[in-house]
Amino acid sequence: MTDGTKHILVTGATGKVGSDFIQRVLRSSEPDHITIRALCHNRVLEPRPRLETIRGSISDREVVRAAMKGMTHVIHCATCKETPDAVIDVAVKGLFWLLEECRVNDSFRQIILIGGDAALGHFFYPHPLPVTEQQRHSAYPGCYGLSKVLEEVMLEQYFIQYNLSGCCLRAPWIMEKDDFKYSLSFGEDVFGGPRWRDLVGQKRADEYLQRNVVPLMLDPEGKSIKRNFVHVSDLVDSMILAMDHPAARQQTFNISMDEPLDYRQVADYLLETRGMPFVEIKTPYRSTWLDNSKAKFLLGWRPQFDFKRLIEEAWTYERSETDPRRVWYPG
Repeated sequence: MTDGTKHILVTGATGKVGSDFIQRVLRSSEPDHITIRALCHNRVLEPRPRLETIRGSISDREVVRAAMKGMTHVIHCATCKETPDAVIDVAVKGLFWLLEECRVNDSFRQIILIGGDAALGHFFYPHPLPVTEQQRHSAYPGCYGLSKVLEEVMLEQYFIQYNLSGCCLRAPWIMEKDDFKYSLSFGEDVFGGPRWRDLVGQKRADEYLQRNVVPLMLDPEGKSIKRNFVHVSDLVDSMILAMDHPAARQQTFNISMDEPLDYRQVADYLLETRGMPFVEIKTPYRSTWLDNSKAKFLLGWRPQFDFKRLIEEAWTYERSETDPRRVWYPG
């Protein structure tokens, strides 16, 4: 094995981030340069050259031990949302077994954790200043935000205890395909939160659906909310850049669009470009601005998506019959 060869274990390999990373790396790398081992639980990937699949739960130490054998890099994407029965097994026990294997594996070089701004409470708490990597952890209510805090803290402690090589790429809400379009739906097909029909009631929600109305989210003072997003392709760019990058060692990076998405700008743009009316909806949520300058400065990373491109790609995306919209996790 040469120094340039990478044998990468990807957890959460069938999810949005893991599958995109695998496709990109295998499509762009030289045949003898990179191999990938996918750790899969409920779903599997289509077979392809240089891709090996291992089935099992990340909470099982023997499964993780077998998956880590001979690996040089780990891309840890596996997570679960508001599922209290499984969250500790995946987020805590699973990451612990991975880190234990990393520290005793002679071939190991780097682990990259895909974290989330849920560890900072994203829009649940007031953030009067841009949110940097130095801000203290502040999970919002529920088990998912807590799990993201526990993951980041555990990784940091392994840096301290064992001088482990790795980094955390902290992402906000990750978008692909037509995700953003459905994040603004008043129907039962809404993607993520808030669930707009719960805020306005079923009768109004059905009326808004018929009129093709979009929500304009306001904070408690009636100001338009700014919320952080990242497109999956920009996140994968950062993952590829961070691999073996000396400036990434034992660092945390905010990986987000250059500016948070402003719901009033979105509403105005959809009205101008598609004639879609909007309705203002007051919520308990607050604006945040995730500062991505550290990743830009140290990694040379630049996001390619702004709010207009996010909208255009979501509204023009056409799904094939073999690619139905399906949300694999609650929350």
